[in-house]
Amino acid sequence: MMEISRRQMLRYGAAAGVVAGVSAIRCPGRVSAADVGPLETFVPCRAITSGPKHHWFGYYDKRQFDPTGTKILANEVGFEGRSPTADDEIKVGFSDTADGDRWHEIGSSRAWGWQQGCMLQWIGDDGKRVLWNDREGDSFVCRIHTLADGTTRTIDRPIYTISPDGKFGLSVDFRRIDNLRPGYGYDGLADPHVNQRAPADSGIWRVDLTTGQSELILSLADVAAMPWSDGSKHSDAWHYFNHLLISPSAKRFIVLHRYRPRFDPATLKFDGNFVTRMFTANVDGSDLYELDPSGYTSHFIWKDDEQVTMWTRPEGQKNGFYVFTDRTDEVAAIGHDKMPTNGHNTYLPAPYGDWILNDTYPGKGDRRQTVYLYHVPTGRRVDLGHFPSPPEYTGEWRCDTHPRSSNDGHFVTVDSPHAGGRQVYLLDIRDIIA
Repeated sequence: MMEISRRQMLRYGAAAGVVAGVSAIRCPGRVSAADVGPLETFVPCRAITSGPKHHWFGYYDKRQFDPTGTKILANEVGFEGRSPTADDEIKVGFSDTADGDRWHEIGSSRAWGWQQGCMLQWIGDDGKRVLWNDREGDSFVCRIHTLADGTTRTIDRPIYTISPDGKFGLSVDFRRIDNLRPGYGYDGLADPHVNQRAPADSGIWRVDLTTGQSELILSLADVAAMPWSDGSKHSDAWHYFNHLLISPSAKRFIVLHRYRPRFDPATLKFDGNFVTRMFTANVDGSDLYELDPSGYTSHFIWKDDEQVTMWTRPEGQKNGFYVFTDRTDEVAAIGHDKMPTNGHNTYLPAPYGDWILNDTYPGKGDRRQTVYLYHVPTGRRVDLGHFPSPPEYTGEWRCDTHPRSSNDGHFVTVDSPHAGGRQVYLLDIRDIIA
């Protein structure tokens, strides 16, 4: 079979162009469209990017703010409302809130998706370097840009997550993800292991961000050979890795092992929902531990080096957020009364680590996404805002708010399409956490 990418095989029907939006506004304000509820914000809020181009950051577990809290990273694109193709390029850069939110472009990418962008993020704590993924020839790669001299160097593997100190990252096969979880992989390159259910040459690589050297530390074949909680290895299913995150001390990492029950490598079509289990491991791939075998693991975050907070459904319990302790059977429910639905959860940085930052998906009636804080010791929830999401933003090109905090915990950014196209908004939460 001729090797082609998923997007070349499966073209989505939507044409290129900007999604029809509502009239432009700035926080606070109201959306006039009849099919969404009003915008409401309860803390100071303003857009830090503007049209006619669309801007967003993407996932909630990446470092968007520099140490000063003024250089805030974002992606820039000229269209919405369809899947990206191999030819679609985005720009990457930052808004400088110390200079009137002026946009600074630092590079571009042809390896991206609506949910996670191109993995754009600051490296380490010093605010000197920025990392993102791109495509070069027949490979997905990583770019590392140094602000001081404007130089950009290339590492020959794309990066999913980096250690907090910026010394190394973990890479996965975005070609395989694109086939089995569209919207989280990248278009443009075919999966060379498309006919294999759990290839031994595909998995997780540890990448030295200084030398560029990489090593396969965990393969799909290794993990697929481990029986699931039902005793089966699901050898007839199609396996892949998704959603990696390194612990605060950079000693262990999380990965979600997922499978699709049915996939046709000739047509690249699948059916049936994916099933998930969570593993933790040392950053060399050793000491692999099945932390959540339920099949329902969703969004998660390291609370500290031992505990992981996630949305899941442990055996015999209901859907909700739970705190799991690594390499033990300890599981505790958290915030079930105030955080009753799935969301993109993180903890504010010290000294505000008792606060969980979270959001919701669009409501079925008014399609508003709520961004909120939850104070763990007191059980207090504080809504920061209700952000309308027009009905055009759905499926792969939806715009989740994905709330992210500044390094000092004083500010929060969200992505929102409520004002005629996705833009980045800055919320001031100092009065709440004081």
